[in-house]
Amino acid sequence: MIAKLAPILLLLISNVFMTVAWYGHLKFTEKPLYVVIVVSWLIALFEYCFAVPANRIGHTVYSVAALKTMQEVISLSVFAVFSVYSLGEHFTSSHVVGFALIGLGAFFIFKAPVV
Repeated sequence: MIAKLAPILLLLISNVFMTVAWYGHLKFTEKPLYVVIVVSWLIALFEYCFAVPANRIGHTVYSVAALKTMQEVISLSVFAVFSVYSLGEHFTSSHVVGFALIGLGAFFIFKAPVV
């Protein structure tokens, strides 16, 4: 049970760090680019500290394709929340449709072979 849940939790934490590292600097456009790169890189280091164990633990119960799919779905979910609440972006019906299609793709990855 822990081997199934731990990767999800670790990937969630990892994606919070990744999203902040990749997009958080957009709130600080007055800062020099080299400062933003260094700070983003330091934040991303913590992403790796959670993503690598997530994949190592997760690979004992999930396929690599399932882990990558899980990571992408979590990444999009964290990104959607971050972009709305931190960056003030709008979440439109187009986003809902696009994310639903991605969710459908994730369903087929986790579902037993269709054919």
